[in-house]
Amino acid sequence: MGTKRKQLLKSLKTGRPPTVKSARSMSRKASRTLINSHHQLRKRRSQAAAKGDKDAEAAITAEITSLGGLDHYQQASLQGQSLDRGGDTSKVLLEWLPVREMKSAGKELKMLEVGSLSTRNACSRSGLFDMVHIDLNSQDPGILQQDFMERPLPETETAKFDIISLSLVLNFVPEAAGRGQMLLRTLNFLRHDAASSPGTPPDLPFPSLFLVLPRSCITNARYFTQSRLEELMTTLGYELVQAKLAHKLAYSLWKRARPLASASIEFTKREVNPGRTRNNFVVTLKHPAPA
Repeated sequence: MGTKRKQLLKSLKTGRPPTVKSARSMSRKASRTLINSHHQLRKRRSQAAAKGDKDAEAAITAEITSLGGLDHYQQASLQGQSLDRGGDTSKVLLEWLPVREMKSAGKELKMLEVGSLSTRNACSRSGLFDMVHIDLNSQDPGILQQDFMERPLPETETAKFDIISLSLVLNFVPEAAGRGQMLLRTLNFLRHDAASSPGTPPDLPFPSLFLVLPRSCITNARYFTQSRLEELMTTLGYELVQAKLAHKLAYSLWKRARPLASASIEFTKREVNPGRTRNNFVVTLKHPAPA
């Protein structure tokens, strides 16, 4: 049982739809419908897996495949992120960053974009960052096909990043504990402080984590709220720099400000927002993880 649980927490692949051939361009309504369908099916599949119902899990996987799998889902996501639809979440990050000061520093900062769908978003085209793009199912030669939870840890401080982007990634991790482990793992890839990145002014909001979640994960979850998110992130040594609630999304920027608050962390699931219409999104963390 322990081995099975470790494997589930290790990989993100169980939370993503299977891969089939790419889909053609679709309308805004069609892309929104497809994305919502994938989210609901993924949730049902995770529930079936948790119950050990292999037949139901296989049936739901087949239903996801019939919708076009991961490639089709990503096509829908790219439609939502296209510039003419204003869906590029990295534009919000650029609005929050002191671009003038960053340009004056004359140094590209290193950015890791997890779950990358395009190498042509606002941050990639800004000239401010030395970008590394990764995704489970790369749709572009410039995107490395890689699971963040299996990415080798940097061996030196210079190999670490000034900023990590987790835009609509955390909500795809199938287990609450896996989401906590992902947030914890970001610390391994971020520099300890701005001074460890030569040429970077110390007053800039780096090293940092850019986090984007569906708004419902924050505003309509039975076990999770903005306050709970802030409580967890503070425990991890982050401090909130900026936050924004849009119609569909919740954006936040967190600066790594201090070491872990404790060598032992237990962030548990508890009801904080009761109601029959609430969803069950939650993030939990037990560190060190049980053997």
